[in-house]
Order: sequence, then C-alpha cells, then structure tokens
Amino acid sequence: MNIRHSLDEVERLSFNPGSIPFSGKSIGVRMERITPQVSSESGFARKYVLDDQWFIAEHSEETNGPAGEWWPAVVPGSVHTALMNAGIIPDPYVGKNDSIARAQSFRTWWIKKEFEIPADFAAMRIVFNGVCDSCTVWFNGHQIADNQGMFTSFEFDLTDKVLRKGRSTLLVRLESAPYRISTGEPNPYWIGMNVGWMDTVIFNNVYGWHYIDVPATGIWRTVVLEEKPHVEIKNPFIATKDYMTGTMNLSAELEGGVHEREGTLRIEIEPDNFEGNSFGIEYEVRPSENEPELHFEFQIPEHRLWWPNGLGDPHLYRMTLNFMPKKGIGDRKQVIFGIRKVQFGPLPGGPDPEIYNWALQVNGRALFAKGTNWCTIDALMRFDKRRYARFMDMARRSHIQLMRAWGAGLPETDEFYDLANRMGIMIYQEWPTAWDSHKVQPIPILEKTVRQNMMRLRNHPSLIQWGGGNESPDPTGVAIDMMGRLSYELDGTRAFRRTQPWGGSLNNYDVYWGRQSLDRNLQLESPFLGEFGLASAPNLESVKKYIPRHEWGAWPPPPFGTFAHKTPVFNRNEDMSRLSHYVADFIDNSSMAAFVLGTQLAQTTGLRHTLELARTRWPEAAGVAFYKLNDNCPSVSWSIVDWYGAPKLAYYFVQDAYSPLAAVVLLDGLNPGDSPMEAPVFILDDSSCLAGQNWEVEVTAFGSTLREVKKTSFRGRGAIHVRRQVGQFSLTKEQMNHTPLFIVSELRLEGALRYRSFYWLNYLADRGCLFRLPRTTLQSERHPGKITIRNTGSLPAVGVNMSSPHSDELTIEDNFFWMNPGETREVDISGDRDVSLQAWNVD
Repeated sequence: MNIRHSLDEVERLSFNPGSIPFSGKSIGVRMERITPQVSSESGFARKYVLDDQWFIAEHSEETNGPAGEWWPAVVPGSVHTALMNAGIIPDPYVGKNDSIARAQSFRTWWIKKEFEIPADFAAMRIVFNGVCDSCTVWFNGHQIADNQGMFTSFEFDLTDKVLRKGRSTLLVRLESAPYRISTGEPNPYWIGMNVGWMDTVIFNNVYGWHYIDVPATGIWRTVVLEEKPHVEIKNPFIATKDYMTGTMNLSAELEGGVHEREGTLRIEIEPDNFEGNSFGIEYEVRPSENEPELHFEFQIPEHRLWWPNGLGDPHLYRMTLNFMPKKGIGDRKQVIFGIRKVQFGPLPGGPDPEIYNWALQVNGRALFAKGTNWCTIDALMRFDKRRYARFMDMARRSHIQLMRAWGAGLPETDEFYDLANRMGIMIYQEWPTAWDSHKVQPIPILEKTVRQNMMRLRNHPSLIQWGGGNESPDPTGVAIDMMGRLSYELDGTRAFRRTQPWGGSLNNYDVYWGRQSLDRNLQLESPFLGEFGLASAPNLESVKKYIPRHEWGAWPPPPFGTFAHKTPVFNRNEDMSRLSHYVADFIDNSSMAAFVLGTQLAQTTGLRHTLELARTRWPEAAGVAFYKLNDNCPSVSWSIVDWYGAPKLAYYFVQDAYSPLAAVVLLDGLNPGDSPMEAPVFILDDSSCLAGQNWEVEVTAFGSTLREVKKTSFRGRGAIHVRRQVGQFSLTKEQMNHTPLFIVSELRLEGALRYRSFYWLNYLADRGCLFRLPRTTLQSERHPGKITIRNTGSLPAVGVNMSSPHSDELTIEDNFFWMNPGETREVDISGDRDVSLQAWNVD
C-alpha cells in the first residue's frame, strides 16, 4: 500500500530530531482548588532593574575609551534616540535627516550606568536581555563580558573581585553597526549594498532596502541586577495535551547540585483575564530525583479554551512556580498560557510530499486564517507597549486572526506576544534570516538565537508556527536544518516552515514591482498566500509630519526631494513612476493630496478583492496574509496603518473583507466596460452567525447618476460553514454601460442590516469620475463616544468618512462606507477631537 506523506512529515524525518519535550515518563498529579498566596519577595531571589537613566559618550581612537561629554540616554533604547533627545542630531524621520543619523550607526559608542547595589543582596549577577549588536562590558573597571547577536541575552556573575562598596559603574562599549559591501553572495540583488547584517544576527530591514538606511545600535532590552537563587527554575514549558479535558504537560528544570535540589515546588494556576477558581499542588523534590528536569501531567478543572480573534474569548491562565530549597534562597517564575490545540492538516486533495499541511484547525474547528504581515514597529528600536497596543488593537478591530512576524524583523518581544495572546491573534514567527542569508550568517549566533528565543516564546498560546526566514530561494543547508530540528527538540507542538513562500504557498508582486494591472490581483490563488500588496502614501496629515513645510507645495516633487526619498527604495528603482502609474487609474496626479488619494485607492482596490477571493476558495485556500499592517518608519509603503498609527483607506476595506459575517461579489475585471457580467455572490460566515436565522443578501448596481440599475436578492435560512455561493449577479451590456459603476452588497439577518460594502468599476475610462458624482448632503451630531450621521439628500452618499489632524489617535468603528438616501447611521468613535465629515460626493 502506497502511503502518501505531507511535506511536513517528509521534512521531520530529514531533520532527525532527538528527544522531544514530554515524550518521556511524566509525574501524574491532581490539581486542588486553592486560594492563591499573596505574592511576597521574602525567601525568593529579587531583581533590581537597571533601566531608564544611563549616559552615552563618543569613542576616542586616541585613548580607546570614552571621550568628551556624557549625554543622557534611556535604556532600553538606541544610540540614535539618545542623540536625538540630547539635541545632537535632528529627528531622523523628518526630511532627509536619516543621512545624518546613518553616520552615527558606524561609530563606536560608550554607554554607562552608575548605581547602588542593595546592601542586602546575596550572590548576584547582571543580565543583559538584548544589545544591538556587538559589545564589551566592564564592571567597576573589570572587563567581564562580550557578546555578538542582537537577539541573545547574556549574563555575568558579580564576584568579590569586581564588587566594591558604594556606587558601582557598569560600562558598555558598543561597536559600530556591521558594514560590508556585497559582491553578490548569496543573492545578486544585493550587489553594491551594505550587507553587514549577514555577518551577524540582527533585524535587517533598516539596512537600505526597506524605506530607511539607518542601522540601529544600542541596548534595546532591559538590564537587570539579580540575586542568584540557590536552585533556579529554568525554562518552564507548559503545553496542552488534551484540550477537551484540560490535560496539560509541564516541564521545568531545577538547576543546582543534586542535594541542593531538595525542597518544595509549588505550582499555582489561576485565571488571568477572566473570573474563575484557582488550582495548585505542592510537590516535594527529593535528592533521589537525580534528573534536573521534572515533567508533570495534570488536568485543570473547569478549564476554558483560548480562541483566535472572532471565534471565541482568548482565555488566559497565569501559572506561578515557586521552588523553596531546604537551604538558601528560593526561585519564582511566572508564565501566561492558554489551553488550545492548533493543528495543520492536508488540503482537500490529501497529503502531498511537495505541499505543507496548510489546513488550519484550532480546538478541532476548521477555519480560514485571515492574516497580515507584521513589520518591526520602529527602526530606532522604540518598542514600548503603548505603540504595540495601538497597532495590535487595530489588527483586532479589522478581524485579523494571523500575523506573520517576518524574517527581516524580530523574534518579537514579550510585549508583542502578551498583546497577541490577549487579542486572540495567532503568530507565524520567522527567524531573522532572509534571501538565503542563512547560508552566510554565523551558525553559532543563529543557533543561540533560535535556542534562547524558542524557549522564551514557546509558552505563548498565540504562537502557532515557526518559520526559517523570509523569501529564501534555497532554504536548505546547516542553518535551516538546525532550525527545523530544534523546532521539534525544544518545542514539538508547532509546525515549522523552511521559508515563505515554500511548500505550496505564494508571494506575488506582479502588481507594483511588475507594473501589471490591478486586475492581476483578482486572479491570485494559492493554498496559502503569504505576501502581496501595493504601496501607498500615508494620510496627508501624516505626510506633513515628515515632509519639511517648504516642500509641501512642490508638485511634482523633485526626484531627490524628501517626498520621493520616502518611497520604498528612495526612488532609486523608479518608485515615484510606479506609484504614479497606479494613481493615474483613479485621479489626475496634480498635487500631493491627489497623489495620496490615488495611491490609497489603488492599494485598496488591489487588496480587498484578493482577500475576498481567498476566503471564497476555502478549503482549497487555507489562509492569506497581505503585506502589511504597519511600518518601521514614516514612509510611502505597503502598510494599511502608517508609522504614526493612522489608518489608511485600505484599512477599512480590509476590515470589510475580513468581517466574520459578509456578503461578497467576486469580479473578474475592474474595468469591463459594457461587457455583460456574471458575478458569483458568496456569504462568508466564520462564527456561525446564521445558525437558526433567516438571511437575505441583496446586491444592487448603481450607475453614474447614482440611480439604481438592477437589484437582486438571495434568501435562505440556517448556518453556512465558512462560505457558500448563494447565486450570480448578472448585468447586461446596457446595464454595464456606466462610468463609473457601483455594486453594493448587503446582508440582512432577520431583517436587520448586518453587513454592507461597495465596489467601484469602470473608473479607468474617465480619470477622477469617482469624485465627480451627483451630489448629496450629510448632517451629523456629536455625542460622547459616538457620531450620528444622516444622508439628507435624495442620492446615495459614497465613501462617507471621518478624518482628523489627529487620526493617529482616532479609533473609528467603520469608515468609507455607503449610505442610502435618508439613512441614519450611528458610528462609535474615540479620540474624536477635531473630526470632520465628508464623502466622495459631498461638497
């Protein structure tokens, strides 16, 4: 009998993993209901965070030490933000100041911290959780550590030799960013560019190919002075064994001598983001247990599951592990986790040795993964939780369920993952390699990066798969095999993908880089579409934040001015020409405002149809991740939310395309002219909203006068599993003969409107026709947290939208929508100062 295997299974055998977590004998224990103990530091190792106020100085080649004035610096942070805050350099994101900032990247810097060591601290160590990229450390004049690799932590013990009474000094020499001009290896695309990032392990999207060329350096993660426990709890790992019964596996290593490991391990599990009972056990560890790693199996009573965004609540638990040895200082570790089961199965055709298992199930429920790509949040390494929260919340509101943290960025931070856990956003985490860089990057640093970060991240329920890196044409060799092997040896609960695209997935940029028509994106089909998209300008108020005032009125902009400079490759690859090519589809490129609007319309048109098509192809299509949600700096880019946090027009149409309940019309062309049309109409229902309900889909065409051309209704009752075609919407040659032509799709549940979106066609024959429509009028009333809008005219209002000079602080429930004559709509809005209301056909 010939048994077919998936590519996942084939590769697992090739990786030849050794021992897999939880594969050995476990200790079965019974959780009892408890009252969580009040947290106390007494008896446990303490921490003293050495963040905030540090100082930075230039390097002297003459003395090989710090020279001149010490300026204030903040840790975590970057050299560039310290210099900017001290007034030494201007804001690198304004104008063309990035060239000034870039020069600072290739200099050596000294950073120091003076502090008092708590008098009652026992044996101590200092832990650096992340330095970008290469450094040497002195403590009280003694050289005690060096490290290379942005994503690896390192530590050193404080011995009597280096300790002294009074104030202590921590001094770090931070080496310049790596610099090496490529001769074409491993990728000919890089010839003549700085590929120093390939000589280490670092986030590489700040090296000149992704809107900015300011390689970051600095102490980017927290620095901590710790007491050393007598026995340390290392690398706790908790994973779901059976989601239906709440059965869990837990492993933890007790690091210390055999006889020192005698003591009491207390495990407490309590709800973190919901109300419920707490449970725990106490386990006596005896010297006879020679193995340092303990493996427990237990059930959590009354368990609740973690669900992705839109499918249920992302219930989280907080586990506290306390180990109190018979003698000495104890240790405490805390882990946030969720109970859930993520599986990837074969596509409908069955297992295929050339194709990964892409069909996603969570807790036994099949779903289409509605995704996006996630970019490093800031090129200057300002990774604060407030900024993360803005973008992650916008992802949640737009019904995104999956983010690909792509290999040109970070093994993401704890702040990022905590928000992903709480918002139910699944993460596809790639390692920091790209375009075959794994063939030349130093293997020891790569392996240390993978080991440390895999153990740091593996408890997060939001993390669902690992990836070897971004767009490597040949994802083979020692480094990739190491990543694949460790994904089993250190985790074993998640899929591993060599690269994206690979194993049946697709990245496609025929639109934009290929200058093909937007129609091309209406035909993109793949089991998993991992990247596609179109660059667009930020909103005008955002553009004016980084373009000097004297350049605001210059149009067309000079080829080497700021506006052109802030395009994908600094206008070195005909960027303004490419962007203008798509602007011309919609509007006369006569001003900065027109350019902004034209690029955003092109981006919206190039995204929304592809997302809808992919959803209607389930289960043959398992998911899609457009490029991308956010930016690493202010620029004209593929993001749907700009660096400041202001959503572009495309954001709201992605929100429609990803709505859990939607009615969509599939088009095979955007400008068919007067050719007759037969368009399939689908209902999409991710959340079983239609169960036991009467539903009606109504599709209406409006001509250039905004009068109704044709209306068709489709009715039914009951649940639809993910997607169903309910009929065809047909237009004759005469009915199609409108410039422009609009199609409005509505879904009603028991007579109540639950979804509406609109499409624009036949706009190409008359540039600007979308904004020369017959006029209507709007009225609005402001209320706390809401705005009530009424269409007071006799024609539909097209593209009704609210904007503000402070749109980076604004949160709007819906925007750029269609309103029928006489219709009143109430929209939730927050951060709503200085909001204005307009539409495409309102004066």
